[in-house]
Order: sequence, then C-alpha cells, then structure tokens
Amino acid sequence: MKQQLDELMAARGLDAVIVNGAGDHNPAMVYMSGGGHFKASLVKARGSEPVIYCYPMEREEAARTGLQAKLHQTLKTDPASLAMEMRWMLQDNGLRTGRVAFYGQVDAGEFLSVMQELQRIAPEYELVGEPQDTILMAARTTKEPGEIERIRLMGVVTTRVVGRVADMLSTAKVHGNHLLNSVGDPLRVGEVKKQINLWLAEEGAENPEGTIFSIGRDAGIPHSAGSAEDILELGKPIVFDIFPCEAQGGYFYDFTRTWCLGYAPDAVAKLYEDVLSVYQAVVGELAPGRLCKDYQSLTCDLFSKLGHPTILTHPGTTDGYVHSLGHGLGLAVHEAPWFSMSMATNDLLVPGSIFTIEPGLYYPDQGMGVRLEDTYLAESNGSFSKLADFPMNLVLSTRKD
Repeated sequence: MKQQLDELMAARGLDAVIVNGAGDHNPAMVYMSGGGHFKASLVKARGSEPVIYCYPMEREEAARTGLQAKLHQTLKTDPASLAMEMRWMLQDNGLRTGRVAFYGQVDAGEFLSVMQELQRIAPEYELVGEPQDTILMAARTTKEPGEIERIRLMGVVTTRVVGRVADMLSTAKVHGNHLLNSVGDPLRVGEVKKQINLWLAEEGAENPEGTIFSIGRDAGIPHSAGSAEDILELGKPIVFDIFPCEAQGGYFYDFTRTWCLGYAPDAVAKLYEDVLSVYQAVVGELAPGRLCKDYQSLTCDLFSKLGHPTILTHPGTTDGYVHSLGHGLGLAVHEAPWFSMSMATNDLLVPGSIFTIEPGLYYPDQGMGVRLEDTYLAESNGSFSKLADFPMNLVLSTRKD
C-alpha cells in the first residue's frame, strides 16, 4: 500500500523517487498520481507528499490528480536542459544530496542520455535503478479497499463479456463440424476477438495486451494467442484467457476458461478433470502467511501424481504442467506476489493480496490444452474470496436446427 512507501524507502536507503512518463498506460505513474491525460515527472521525497511537474498545456490535467502540481521551468527538451530540470525538481523538494530511484515508462535512449548528464552536473545525487522487486512493486503487492473494489468491478465486466462470448458461440448455427457467422461463413477466431474488443469498449474497458483465444494445437501452447484464421470446430478445446483493464491503463483483471463446442473428446475431458481437481485442491489449501511458491510445489506434486510431467520433475518440458501457478494482479497483468519457484522471492499470501490461481496442462502434439484461472483476494479475516464467479463447464452446448 502507498502508506508503506516511506518505510520502504527508508529500508532501502532511498531519499527520493522520480516517476516519469505519461499518466496513462504507465503503472508507476498511475499508481502514484491516479493517472490522467498528461506527460509529467513526479517527485516523492521521503517523508513528503508527491509533487507533479508538467508543461503548461497539461497543467489542468495534472491538477486533477489532486497532487500539488508545478510547471517545468523550461520548455527545452535537450538532455542538458532536462538534466538541469531534474536537478531543480530535487532541490525544489528540499533535496540537496541523496539516493534517488527512477521509475516510469520513457524512451530508454533519451532517458539514458539525461541520466548521464544529470550525474555529470549533479554528482551529489546517487542515481539508483532498482531490480524487479522495486519499492513501488512492493507497495503494490497489497491493495487498498478502493483498489480492491476497482479490480472487483473489472471482474464483473470481464465475466459479463465472457458470458456474451459463450452466448454467441452457443447460439451460432452449426454446419457439419464447425460454427457459422451471421452471413453463413465459417466463424473464425479473429471474428470472435473483434467482438470481444467491441464489448469491452462498450463496458468502458480496454484490451491493451490482447486476448488468448486458441483452439486445438494452439490451446496446447500456453501463450499462443490463437490464429485469426482458425475456424471454430466442434470438439476441439478452446483456451480463452482474457485480461482487460480499466480505460487509460488502470487496473486489470485476469480470467481463463477452457471450452469445447458441442462435445468434449474423452482425452480432453480427462485432461480437464485433472486440471479442475488440482485447481480445487490448491484453492482448498490457501492459507494466510504461507509462501506463494509452496503452492507451485504443491501443484507440481499433484499433477505428477496424476501422471503428468511438470517443470519440477521434467525441467524444460513443453508437455504437461509448464508454467507457474499464478501471479499478483493490479496495474499490471503480472506483478507481485510471485508464485514461481525459480524466482528469488519469498512472497507470502498476506491480507490485501490479489492473485491468480491458474493451473493448466498442455499437449500440443495431441492437439489439446486446458487452463482454468480465477482471481482471488486474501481477505483481512484470513479467508480467501474469488473476485468474480463464472461457471466452470467444459462443454458449451451448440445450436440445434
């Protein structure tokens, strides 16, 4: 939570943080400012409230953040001028020396040249680039009530759109072994994705990272987005992984279901039963204060006992269980807490954490893959709740003429 920032800064010996870039689709800036239609620099000195610095044309948008907003002293954008501006912003916040960490989304080459110039003209500051576990990521690991509600509402939007997709597929005409679109041509993955984007836009959401809607062999490759030209055929597994966010790059939701249209072949049905049983077992074991990576170990053990290779028993495998159990969720689709055993983290399930549970099994050469995913909240009373519910049926009935 943001209230932790001063404590985190002190623990890491940071005197200030600077966030650069746009006010939308920029998680660090959205987190610190609330976001908006502007490009700015935000300075937070330890023990003080953040101050946002912008150009005159964007002053009103910056002021809407509710933070103290100030204008840049210069309109010049060459590295020397920007470095001098950066030094002035630090001094304006009472910092004459200290360790300063940088965040945000900006052009790497331009930013590097500015930092090099800043270090030359202001050696009194130690410029710090943090690794993946930054103080902002650490603060974002636990959510405030307002953040939780926004993610919950995105879950409502997401599952409502998923329901509309299910209805569209279930009511489409069937010709032979495939679905037809409204003009009688074979219904293809690309058409479904276009409809998903339209429905999300109608709900006030965006889809900046796309949607996974993969069928058959593509369903057996976890991050295959699916081929736009693939026809929706009966009996083939479809992995539908959707992860939209609020407009302007706000909070995300993450959700996956696996469907077969009309019927499920025995091999796919068995794979689905195995994934569902592991999903239910893991959710039943959720407990506050436990290491997240312990659940990855548990998932590997459960799948191994069901006869599937895992990344623990067969490192590098592309069949069976090949990825992490889940991840945190917020202003990025993937953020702390992390569940991977390969990452050097000791993240815990603590109150305020929002995370996904998404076991899956993949056999691309057999033309099948299955994944189930929901987003959970660690409640303050020690319980865990699913933020948006939706049926877990494998088979979607199809229209009978």
